[in-house]
Amino acid sequence: MTAFAVRHGSARQLAGTGTLLRFALRRDRLMIPVWVAVNALMVLSMPGTLEGLYGTPAERAALVRQMAANSSLRAMVGPVFGDSLGALTAWRVGIYAGALAAVMSLLVVVRHTRDEEESGRQELVASGTVGRRASLTAALLAAAVANAVLALLVTAGLAGQGTAGALALGFGIAGVGMVFATAAAVVAQLTESARLARGLTAAVLGTAFVLRAAGDSGTSDGSSVPTWLSPLGWLENLRPYAGERWWVLALLAGAVVLQGAVAYALAGRRDLGMSFLPTRPGPASGRLGSAGALAWRLQRGGVLGWSTGFFLAGVVYGGMTEGAADLVGDNDNARRIVERMGGQSGLTDAFLAAMIGMLGLVAALYVVASVLRLHGEETSGRAEPVLANAVGRLRWAAGHLVIAFGGAALIMLLAGLGFAVGYGRQTGPVLAACLVQIPAVWVIGGVAVLLHGVLPRAAVAAWGVAGAVLLIGWVGPALDAPRAVLDVSPFGHLPKLPGGSMEWGPVWALTGLAVVLVAGGLAGLRRRDMTT
Repeated sequence: MTAFAVRHGSARQLAGTGTLLRFALRRDRLMIPVWVAVNALMVLSMPGTLEGLYGTPAERAALVRQMAANSSLRAMVGPVFGDSLGALTAWRVGIYAGALAAVMSLLVVVRHTRDEEESGRQELVASGTVGRRASLTAALLAAAVANAVLALLVTAGLAGQGTAGALALGFGIAGVGMVFATAAAVVAQLTESARLARGLTAAVLGTAFVLRAAGDSGTSDGSSVPTWLSPLGWLENLRPYAGERWWVLALLAGAVVLQGAVAYALAGRRDLGMSFLPTRPGPASGRLGSAGALAWRLQRGGVLGWSTGFFLAGVVYGGMTEGAADLVGDNDNARRIVERMGGQSGLTDAFLAAMIGMLGLVAALYVVASVLRLHGEETSGRAEPVLANAVGRLRWAAGHLVIAFGGAALIMLLAGLGFAVGYGRQTGPVLAACLVQIPAVWVIGGVAVLLHGVLPRAAVAAWGVAGAVLLIGWVGPALDAPRAVLDVSPFGHLPKLPGGSMEWGPVWALTGLAVVLVAGGLAGLRRRDMTT
């Protein structure tokens, strides 16, 4: 009788999970496919690229020896454990594919747990025949579906390089994604804000990357303690295509089970909408006496986090510039790819331009996230009481947009200062190269504003735009994509600095385009009904 009651109680806790899972997958029918496609294409394009760069066993063996002696590059991409195309693919993109899977997973889980509670929709859903833990289960299953599809695509696409290695890399990437999915589930129980839940989980991911980088810079075999403290370090120590260590998957599985159990235990001990770390109530006047001040209060944590990350990234990339030039050496194919990314003004300048361009692409993710905070405030109902006062829609939106577009300029400026510190020379040209990325970043932000203002239900598609631009900028030059494809991205029209000539025409054209997009979005916001 007791066992029956326990089973019956467990079933009631999960009632409605299937329906909520289908609803979650329907809501994320754009976001999940974009993240999965970008990640899979990044991984699957790499064997062909590497074969063109290092076509002979001797060239690949030389690359492995050079990486073993270059601590800066090991900190960036990890150590190399083999000289086959499969092993080099796992080395070159494994860590970054795992990090992208982690970001996708934490966004999915927070969106369908804390976001739903914060908006009040979860209370409406819970009034029906829905179990206490159904929403959490559906969120984790949605993340599991996304990671499973990613693992399947990676495994199928790399099977030609070796089935065992393809399985190890696919399972490893998906495992890292699920580790951070369950971490986000735990954090969502602890915090009262979806924004804070995303920020804290992203900080955990950043810490994992830093630990892995610190460990790999000190050893060439991934054996250091900091590396083993990071789930990203577990992924590299799985060693796909280099004598797979299948037992490492048990670490990933154990972390998923442990964190999932903690999340379920916490979910059963709190009331709906509450948290174990409630948000401290702030003043209703003074520094929060205007819409702009409120927007700053809501987004200052994100600005600080992105600013710190970009400055540190600039320091790291600047410090590895000389080592990267030595690594490319006499390899003509590698030199051509770097020059396609950064210009043909000399290898060092081209590498700097390529790395600065990559940070510009990442900055597009910041501006989309910051602009879409407007969408979150509107759909959660928090914008309504603000607009009920003597605050117009344009004034309300302007507070968030100043932070979004001004923050994009700030993080690129700090990235330039980081490059200047790490590289130690060409301070002026490096700063100019970082600042020239801003108009292209603003264009992506303008697209997000336009979607939110005119088609609010499709605002999440801005992530797809940013993902497509990231894919074009990252993979396009390596695949020698046609110029017409590269020109789809606003970043393809920017002058290649440092080293190249400054062309003001594209800069002003992109700035004007960003202004037009923002104006169109604000016009749409002013005329349409507010959504909830």
